[in-house]
Amino acid sequence: MGNDLRSAIRPSLVILLLFTVLTGLAYPALLTGIAQFVFPAQANGSLVRRGNTVVGSELIGQGFASARYFHGRPSAAGKGYDATASGGSNLGPAAQGLVDRVKVDLKTVRADGLTGPVPADMVTASASGLDPDVSPETAYAQVARVAGARHLAVGVVRAIVDAAIAEPLAGVLGERRVNVLLLNRALDAAANNRQAGPAGAQPAA
Repeated sequence: MGNDLRSAIRPSLVILLLFTVLTGLAYPALLTGIAQFVFPAQANGSLVRRGNTVVGSELIGQGFASARYFHGRPSAAGKGYDATASGGSNLGPAAQGLVDRVKVDLKTVRADGLTGPVPADMVTASASGLDPDVSPETAYAQVARVAGARHLAVGVVRAIVDAAIAEPLAGVLGERRVNVLLLNRALDAAANNRQAGPAGAQPAA
């Protein structure tokens, strides 16, 4: 009986060890190696750097409050863009809390000088609360404010937005969008020629 038990357990342990090595070590190591070789930037988090300093990631939104920068969409993650509390508010369209918050955001947008229709993503949060992108319409709606704060021509700032628009993958997958962090980095790069200040995310208001 004892020999039968040992003979039954031994192959089970060997198979367990074999698949632990294959699926727990070799396979992840192989995929990691391929990713580092083929897509090194994406495999390391799509980090955005200023010199040797990491200032953010293309995949995670940040809060910009200064009038000199383009702002992302509102965030319901923690106190705003909190990666440890990613998520939406889960408030329905008729929820008074959502209505009140949107009214505050609309008031802020109007105070910035925007007239006419307000893009939806300018006053609504994303499901994750960490969306790094806005629609081109939301970016264009902020051009006048940013241009005024930086003492740049509106046409110059609008051209920076034009260049920052990402098109749908293969022309059909996804939406036209603007990565806010990359847009602000491009804005700083252009403004540096006019002795503008350094780049950097500002705490969300």
